[in-house]
Amino acid sequence: SLGLRAEDYESGRVEIEELYRGFREVEVGKSWIDAFYAGAESAPPEGVEELFPNEYLMLRSAGSNASALGRYDSSRKAVRHLPPFKEDVWGVRPRNKEQHFALDILLDDTVKLVTLAGKAGTGKTLLAIAAGLRKTSDDEVYQRLLVSRPVFPMGKDIGFLPGDVEEKLKPWMQPIFDNVEYLFGFSRRKRQGMRGYQELINLGILEIEPLTYIRGRSIPNQYIIIDEAQNLTPHEVKTILTRAGENSKVVLTGDPYQIDNPFVDSASNGLSCTVEKFKGEMLAGHVMLVKGERSPLAELAANIL
Repeated sequence: SLGLRAEDYESGRVEIEELYRGFREVEVGKSWIDAFYAGAESAPPEGVEELFPNEYLMLRSAGSNASALGRYDSSRKAVRHLPPFKEDVWGVRPRNKEQHFALDILLDDTVKLVTLAGKAGTGKTLLAIAAGLRKTSDDEVYQRLLVSRPVFPMGKDIGFLPGDVEEKLKPWMQPIFDNVEYLFGFSRRKRQGMRGYQELINLGILEIEPLTYIRGRSIPNQYIIIDEAQNLTPHEVKTILTRAGENSKVVLTGDPYQIDNPFVDSASNGLSCTVEKFKGEMLAGHVMLVKGERSPLAELAANIL
């Protein structure tokens, strides 16, 4: 109304088409793949541009069906062979190469920050929670699995919902409860003694709460999952990461194309900026999940709407 032109704040923006994927496809000779399988690791193939720490490789031979998966170890300047998973993780097995990469980095205790990006139905949240349950309830590497997400409505705001604070927040936290219940259903035969995720909550192993409640806390020895991180600003992500105490791991999941926060977009949100800022760090890893596994309808909707 004043005749002034408004422009986006450009500092810290990451164009979504250029967002780091966390993996690349590399064509090699069959002899290279044979040698790679013969040992635990190998020097990067000739001609490959600079690799980032914990970057994954899909290695293929042009003249044959030979292929392999690897992960770059920057401390050894070598590509480490990535074997198939011999057992499921809380009932979950990777259904594609990107999910294989994601589970590998989620279960690696040396990697303290993991970012998973991808459209709806690719398994971001499910994989993260399955790995978190393995590391807390089974392996006892961390004392607690803390799962949180920002409260941004797609529809009516929280103030219009009936009930007290807990009842108001339940719709936003329900997708997390759904994922945990789904995992319990898959692994129930192995966990005859457990009655459900409520028992994990009662034992203090699992904590699910809105993001507002973890601000101001120091959070040591926990596996922390922040879902829907694309709705956070870079400053909010920084606040979360600086709360991570000794022996804590932080996982950020989200879809940069599906944003409910009116103050950020696909290029300026906290998830995209974190992916780009941390891609060169040894304690961080990222995977872009590209294939929907929820259902054919969910995959089609994510692609065309």
